[in-house]
Amino acid sequence: MLFNSLLSFMVTIIIYGGPTAPGNNFQEKVGGPCEGCEAIYEYGSRTLKAVDTFPGFKKRPEPIRISGTVYLRDGKTPAKDVILYIYHTDERGIYPSTSASQGWERRHGTIRGWLKTDKNGSYTFYSSRPASYPNSTIPQHIHITVKEPGLNEYYVEDFYFKDDPHITKNILVRKHPRGGSGVIQLQSEGDLQVAYRNIILGYNIPNYPD
Repeated sequence: MLFNSLLSFMVTIIIYGGPTAPGNNFQEKVGGPCEGCEAIYEYGSRTLKAVDTFPGFKKRPEPIRISGTVYLRDGKTPAKDVILYIYHTDERGIYPSTSASQGWERRHGTIRGWLKTDKNGSYTFYSSRPASYPNSTIPQHIHITVKEPGLNEYYVEDFYFKDDPHITKNILVRKHPRGGSGVIQLQSEGDLQVAYRNIILGYNIPNYPD
């Protein structure tokens, strides 16, 4: 009887593979599923900096500058060397691409850029205000993916504009925004509209390590 019990236990281990190693389970990926987040690696050989200017900045209407600080999970310690991948639509509400576009640029468009936070966790990018998708009431937004040292990439709350006529109450008062609230308030500064947003790594991010 004891031998049969041991044999049954061994067979169970062989069939089910025993305990799953942390990180090998797809469900344990930090942030969960994230379609297109791998685009964060498409910066090639360029040297990433804390400040970047996106394509078409000087040509498109409503130029903007967005700055902020990325913090560790404690919300106090600046996080350095965090890669940010950011992309958005143009003034028509589309993600513009060209015949030369490759990889995720074919879907995310050419208005995109990569930054790496400095020792103070700071980042700044210059771009243009996006429009809602054509014939829709979807709020204007800017997508952002983050890649911090030692962890896989994951997305955080989109940037949203507080004065957008299509912004919803759900967005304004969202209870569990990933990385903190993405709602920004633009203010005039010369020919620019500027805004600030801080990001907290791991905040409301599934499977984030303790």
